[in-house]
Amino acid sequence: MGKHRHGPEIEQILGRATGQTVEIIFTPHLTPMDRGILTVCYARPTREVSQSQTLGLLREFYAGQPFVRIVDHLPATKDTAHTNYIDITARIVRNRVLLISAEDNLIKGASGAAVQNFNLMFGFPQITGLI
Repeated sequence: MGKHRHGPEIEQILGRATGQTVEIIFTPHLTPMDRGILTVCYARPTREVSQSQTLGLLREFYAGQPFVRIVDHLPATKDTAHTNYIDITARIVRNRVLLISAEDNLIKGASGAAVQNFNLMFGFPQITGLI
């Protein structure tokens, strides 16, 4: 993330074409996947933050959530296929926070949410029928 060798090449070509300095965030995806959603969300922080701080905040926020895994590696849909888990990580690239997640939307989507909500509404453990 943020270190792909083609990033500087793209900036150079765009800079020549526009006559301006161009900065990009290039996030390539190799996605030969059968199912799932891989998401990259970009945010501009209001103050300087590190990757470890961001991961710490995510871990704190999602503590106790049985189906959210904050991971250090880049998530892949193969890691969440056929599960109700979502894997999330963060990277800092050019003073932007990139949140990357992978989930199996056929399970974690509406069907998994329906089972999880049923469990909560009727006093069952959240994980019943989902693990």
